Amino acid sequence: MMRVLAFLVCLALPFAAAAQTTTTQPSGTINIEDSATSDAAIANRIRDILGELEGYEDISVTVSSGIITLRGTTLDTSSATRLTELVGRVEGVVAIENEVHETTDVVERLNPAVARFKARLTQLIAFFPLALIAFGVFVAVILLGFVIARLRQPWERLAPNAFIADIYRQIIRLLFLIGGLVIALDIVGAAALLSGILGAAGIVGLAIGFAVRDTVENFIASIMLSIRQPFRPNDTVEIEGDTGKVIRLTSRATILLSFDGNHIRIPNATVFKSRIVNFSRNAERRFTFALTVAPDADLDQARRLAADTLIALPFVLKSPEASAWIESVDDFWVTLNMAAWINQNETDIVLARSEAIRLTQAAFDSADMSAPVPSYRIENFDGVAARPSKPTKPATDEPAATPAPAQAVNATADEELTKIVDQERADPQRDDLLSAHADEE
Repeated sequence: MMRVLAFLVCLALPFAAAAQTTTTQPSGTINIEDSATSDAAIANRIRDILGELEGYEDISVTVSSGIITLRGTTLDTSSATRLTELVGRVEGVVAIENEVHETTDVVERLNPAVARFKARLTQLIAFFPLALIAFGVFVAVILLGFVIARLRQPWERLAPNAFIADIYRQIIRLLFLIGGLVIALDIVGAAALLSGILGAAGIVGLAIGFAVRDTVENFIASIMLSIRQPFRPNDTVEIEGDTGKVIRLTSRATILLSFDGNHIRIPNATVFKSRIVNFSRNAERRFTFALTVAPDADLDQARRLAADTLIALPFVLKSPEASAWIESVDDFWVTLNMAAWINQNETDIVLARSEAIRLTQAAFDSADMSAPVPSYRIENFDGVAARPSKPTKPATDEPAATPAPAQAVNATADEELTKIVDQERADPQRDDLLSAHADEE
C-alpha cells in the first residue's frame, strides 16, 4: 500500500510543477518579507496609479503578503485585462488575484459615450469659426475660377474652336476647385487629407474610365478632329462605306447627308480611325467606264475614236486629258476602258458619266465597231448540249441614227443638297465644331 501511495505522489509532482510554471502571475525571486507596512505601501501605490487613470474608479485593492486582490467592475473586458499587466509592474507584488469583471449597468456604460459626445460638441463649437473661414475662402476661390472661365476673349483666342475653348474653361474651373480645397484644408490644419482625397479620386476616375472607355475614346477623337479637320461643311466624303455631304461635327459624332436625303451619324471615334475619302478637296474629278467592241475591229482606231469622243464633250476638261485603253480580250468582244475629268463643282459626275457612255457607244455604232450579240447553235444528237457559236452582226442596210448632242449635266442635284445642308447648319443652337479657319489635314 505504501508503495502505491509513493508512486502516485511521484506522478503528481511533475503536474504540480507544470501548473506553477504556466501561471500568468509575476515571475522572479520572492523576498521573504511579511511586513504590513510594505503591503500598505504597495496598496497605496496601486490606488494612486488607478486614481490617475480613467475607468478604474470602482476598483478596490487588497494586499496581503505581497498578494494583490483586485475587485470591482470596469466598462469593458479589455480594461480589466490591462489591470493585471499594470499592477504586475509594481515592485513587491508577488501574485495577483484579478476578480474584476465587466459592468452591466446601462447608465455607467452610457456615461462615457455621453461625455465623449459633449467633448466633441465642444470642440466642434470651438472649431466652427475656423471652419467657416475656410469654407468662405473655398467658395471665393471657386467663384474666382468661374469668373475667369466665363471670359470670352482669352480662351477663344487661344483655342482653335469653341469646343476646345470650352475644354479650357472646364480645366480652369477644375484647377481653381482643387486650389480652393487645398487652401481650405490648410486653414483648418487638415492638408494631409488632400493626398487621401486625391488618391481616392484617382482610383474612382480610373474605374470610371474603364467603364466608359468608348465614351472617353469618342471624346478624345472629337478633340483631335476639331483641331485638325479632315473636311469642311458641305464636303462630299466617304467614311466607312457611307458617302454624303458633311453637315456638322459635334462633340460625339459626324453628321452626313446622303444623296438619298438621309442623315448618317458616325461616331467620332470611328471617323478618326477610318479611311476618309474627301471628294470635294479638289475640284477636278475623274470618272471611268468600260465598253466593248467587235473582236475584228481596228482596236487602235476604236481607242482613238473613244478618246476623241470624250475630248469633244463640252463638260470634259482639256487637262487632265481624257484617255482610253484596251482592258481585256474576251471570247466574243474586246473591252475598252475610258476615263475623263470634270469640274465637279459645276458638273454632276453621274450625269456626265451617263452622257459619256451614251455618246461613246453611239460613236462605236456609227463606225460599225460595236460588239455583236453572241449567237448559239443547238445540236440535238449524241446528247451534246447547246454551245455558243461565233457572234454575228445583224444585217441591216439602214444608216446609223445620228445621236443627240450632249445633254446638260449641271450639278443641280449637288446644289440642292448644298441648300439642305446650309439650312441644317443655320440653326445656331446646334452643336458644331467645324470652322473655316481651322487647320486642315
